This record gives sequence, structure tokens and C-alpha cells, in this order.
Amino acid sequence: MVPERIYLDHNATAPLLPAVRAAMVAALDLTGNASSIHAEGRAARAAIEQARAQVAGLIGVRPRDITFTSGGTEAANLVLSPALSDGGKPLTRLFVAAGEHPCVLQGHRFPQDAVQTIPLKADGQIDFGVLQALLAQASGERVLLALQAANNETGVIQPVAEAAALVHEAGGLVICDGVQAAGRIPLAGLGADALFISAHKIGGPKGMGALAFANTRLHMNGAALVKGGGQEKGLRAGTENVAGIAGFGAAASEAVLQGSLMAGLGVLRDRLEAEVAQRLPDTVFFGQEAQRLPQTTAFAVPGVPAETLLIALDLAGFAVSSGSACSSGKVQPSHVLLAMGVEPALAKGALRVSLGAGNTDRDIEAFCGALDKAVSNIRARSQMSAA
Repeated sequence: MVPERIYLDHNATAPLLPAVRAAMVAALDLTGNASSIHAEGRAARAAIEQARAQVAGLIGVRPRDITFTSGGTEAANLVLSPALSDGGKPLTRLFVAAGEHPCVLQGHRFPQDAVQTIPLKADGQIDFGVLQALLAQASGERVLLALQAANNETGVIQPVAEAAALVHEAGGLVICDGVQAAGRIPLAGLGADALFISAHKIGGPKGMGALAFANTRLHMNGAALVKGGGQEKGLRAGTENVAGIAGFGAAASEAVLQGSLMAGLGVLRDRLEAEVAQRLPDTVFFGQEAQRLPQTTAFAVPGVPAETLLIALDLAGFAVSSGSACSSGKVQPSHVLLAMGVEPALAKGALRVSLGAGNTDRDIEAFCGALDKAVSNIRARSQMSAA
């Protein structure tokens, strides 16, 4: 008998919301090209501009400062460039926090010798002492800091506003990865000059993202990655994905209303951690000392490999993620956890559970029971093999 599936991986992708599906189906019936001036084209353009306003409302910027992209990765690759300018001195150095998403660590367009890494403390937040020291060393140069609002693996929330104040005082700019934070914590008023988000993390369609310029003086003349027509004010050429954009807008509108949902998910997350700790007392939770997203927990059970545990949980009907990444068939420990000082052997056992709409007390109870059983079975087999 196939077990009932319980989805606990919303940080990877949130299920498509009914309102989003409806908006996309309606947009698929729009015949015109949004660049055309006839009635059909104007209808498509109107759907795009409505969505632009909806996404802007979630982030707290003007609609005109939103650029639609294929996702958070493209937005990061686009904006993390020396061509970014607010009319001041050119950017010459990029600071990146050690726990940033690979789209930031690997997707920027700065020369590698112009990039410096800000280490993380044991709680997962950036080391302000190092940031201040590096800013002092870079005196005379203009710095761009890339700092995520919340980490995708641990849920740890970064002090973006405080970091932005330091960087701005030194004459620099700040780009914020808001992908995991959107719809879960407020993004308006963080102090970042620009930020980017992704639709599928908030119940929207995959393949849609947005770059938002909170600093209205910012521009990127000649720095487009996708060149051709003049769509998106020349920052992203190509006929717009009207259905995807409309779905993104609907998801953003729904996310504005999720405050009470997040509070409830925080209660569920805390219950999960308490029960796991009771059943498996040697479990190590990551980032608990810092403020975290209310629906995210990351932990490891010492001596239990994540890949083995993931398979057991999947067979039992649970979708969760590992803190490890697979590369060329070799499981590597999470760069985020290593940056926090976690031992590699423990980091290789990391699991992430991320909750969302539809998860219940029953899901938490069932998961904790399945986790306990899976760990017991794995440890028993390990003991038999060692005998």
C-alpha cells in the first residue's frame, strides 16, 4: 500500500495556490503580444502591469521598479554586476556572506580577485566585526554587499537593515536575496538598494522571478543578460511570459495575507523540534540561537547519514530535503553549515523540514514517529554490520 504523502519541503517549492492556477488559466486565453498596440496586446499588457503592482506591493517598492525574470537565479546574475550604479563612484569590490545561495556565490559578474567573503558566526548570522574590518580596509573603494534576508537551509534571518546601515555609511550598496523570506517575513524597509524574489517559493509558478530596485536611483545601462527587444525597460529582452507573470502576481497578493499562517506554522515548527528532541535527544538543531523563519528547521542526528534517512522518509511518505548537495555522485556537506563551524560529518547528516499551508499537527506527529522509526532502523542495521 502506497503511504499518504505529507509534503514538508516548502522551501524548495511551495505547491501552486488555487488563485494562482486560476490567474494563469485566464492569462493563457489572452491572445495578444504585450508589445502590440491593438486591443489584444493591450489586454496582455494590462495583465502584466497588474501583476507588477501586486509583486511591488509584497516587496514595498514602486511597480515601475520591478523587473520580471525567469527566477531568483537570473535576477541575482543580472544585478550582481559592476555595471550596477546609482550615479556615484563605480563599484569595485563585492562582499558576499559565506552562507549565500549558489546563484550569488557563483553567479555574480565581478572579477574573482575583487570578491571577499564575510564569515558566519556559529548561530548562522554574519560576523559584523569582520564586515566592519573589511569596510575599513576597502576605504577609497566602493563596495557592493550581497546578503540574503533568510537562509534557505537553516531559516536563519540576517540583520540586513543593520548591515545596510554600515555599508551605506561607507558609501556602498546592498543587494538582498529575498527568495526564502518573501511572504514569511516583511521585506519592506530592509534598507537594501535592490532585492530579488522567486514565484515558486510563495505558491506561484516555477520559472518566474523579480528584481526590485528599492533605491530609485539605481540603473544598469548596457548590462542586460538577455538582449534583443526593449522589454522590461531593456533589462530583459524577449516576449513576456504573460501567464507566468499573472500567476506570480496572484501569488504575491496571497502572500501579503499570510501573516497569521506564519504564526501558526511557527507553533508547528517548535512542536516538531521539541518532539524530535524528546525522541532523539542527541539531535543537533542548527541556527536555534538566532531568529529564524517561523516554518523552517534544520537538524542532524549524529551518525545517521542524510541520504539514507531521506530515502527512508520518502518511502514512508514524507517529502523533506537534505542540507547536503550532490555533486558528481559524491555527497558534500552543506557550505552553509560548514561556514557556521559545524563538523563535516555532522553536516552530512543535515535534514531540512520546511512547513507551509496545509500542514497540520497530525503531519508533525506522523513525521516525528516516522523519523524515530527510521533512525532506529538505520542504527540497528549499522550495529549489525559492525558486529
